[in-house]
Amino acid sequence: MLNKNVETFLGCDAPYEAAQLVLYGAPLDSTTSFRPGARFGSAAIRHESFGLESYSPYQDKDLTDYAIFDSGDLELCFGDVTRALADIEARARTILEDGKLPFLLGGEHLVTLGAVRAVAEKYPGLHIVHFDAHADLRDDYLGAKLSHACVLRRCWELLGDGRIFQFGIRSGDRSEFQWGAGHVFTQKFGFDGLAETVARLRGQPVYLTVDLDVLDPSIFPGTGTPEAGGVSFQALLQALLTVCRSGAKIVGCDAVELAPMLDPTGVSTAVAGKVVREMMLGLCAD
Repeated sequence: MLNKNVETFLGCDAPYEAAQLVLYGAPLDSTTSFRPGARFGSAAIRHESFGLESYSPYQDKDLTDYAIFDSGDLELCFGDVTRALADIEARARTILEDGKLPFLLGGEHLVTLGAVRAVAEKYPGLHIVHFDAHADLRDDYLGAKLSHACVLRRCWELLGDGRIFQFGIRSGDRSEFQWGAGHVFTQKFGFDGLAETVARLRGQPVYLTVDLDVLDPSIFPGTGTPEAGGVSFQALLQALLTVCRSGAKIVGCDAVELAPMLDPTGVSTAVAGKVVREMMLGLCAD
């Protein structure tokens, strides 16, 4: 059983035993390739969530109507990425073994690998639905295999061909797109085909990973590698609800790559908090 955190996301203070969804934070940005700061993302989302309402007019749902537990941030080893990923994997495994849905708050995108390792172990037929500005399919980044630029390539090594579906992609090395064409599904620039994709995944286990830089930097500038030409908040919200309502079995998820100090207005943190709220409400069963 996990202990209560001192500060929780708004409305996420149900007893662990009763919770259907469990938040856990991974404050890591050791492999960030441009601007660091994502290690502060999970704590900022949690703290600034109290500027939101627990009620969503988009879904006519309220966080207080569901049993959600916020276990707080993990204490990760910044000097050893392998150990940090192992700690993330262990926390995700604990949540899964207790029959709950693990929801990871990043942190840089590499943290997803730790969670996916645990989820794929429990659900061998796992698929990934991936929203991002970047393909993240490099085999290595400057010689490093464990990098946020390689995270989906490492996930592919766990799952194999035809199991990863990427949307919103608008940046990557040429070789990433060439390699990806034979191994993953990539929809560039938006969410065309998403409804059809998740319809085919009905009843199958799915991990949903959301790199918040899929949003246009005019909406979400507080991220380490902003890319112009991104999607709107409304487009992302509709895409998230499409996945959550698709009938696919969402068995794990994350929201990553907020670097709060890179947006001194606080708007990016507010956007991230709202995305997390809508994801949680979309995933919670009535």
